[in-house]
Parts: sequence; C-alpha cells; structure tokens
Amino acid sequence: MGQASLTGVRAKLRVRYLDWRTAYERDTVVRHLEALALELERRGWRCVRTYQEVVPVRTPLLRVYGGRMAVTLCVLAVPERRWGIHEAARGRDGFVCHCGGDAALVVDRFLRRG
Repeated sequence: MGQASLTGVRAKLRVRYLDWRTAYERDTVVRHLEALALELERRGWRCVRTYQEVVPVRTPLLRVYGGRMAVTLCVLAVPERRWGIHEAARGRDGFVCHCGGDAALVVDRFLRRG
C-alpha cells in the first residue's frame, strides 16, 4: 500500500517539476516555437505566434493554419532535460514529437494527416 501511494506522489512531483521547468525556461520554449514556425512557413503553412503579443500570455502558443486545417501547438519540458511539441488542447497527452532535428517534418506530416 505504501509503495503504490509513493509511486503516485513521484508521478505528481515529476509533472510539477516539468511544468515548473517549462514556465522557468520560457526563452527556450519561445526559441523552439520560433524555429518550428519558420520551418513550417517554408513548407507552406501559415503560423500565428501568440508569444509575440503586447499582452503576455501564460503559455506561448503557435497556431498553424493550412486549408481547412488548424492546430495550436505548444512546447513543454519532457523528462531527460528534453523538450517536446504538444497539441495545446491535449496538454501533456498531446505529445507530437521532440524538438529539434526533424521536428518540422514530423509536425508537417501530422498536419497533413489531420
């Protein structure tokens, strides 16, 4: 009984730590979103950056439009000091891919499949 409850506490602490890291390292989040937006725009997608607003938003978001498709993406901290691109509406459950490398290609395929 004690081990099961300790496992639940560890999971909650891990999520809290990742949320704290995402908020604390906002510049990193914005840098990843900007790199993704530039690459997606080169692939023909139209992007709206909410993190460049005059009024600061809590979570930087990237809204991507193309044809009849629209999706809102965010960057969240994931374990092992990495960053992941997520569907904003689904939060941590909406993981799409890790940042960097072929992230734009993966997101492009995700959007075309949509």
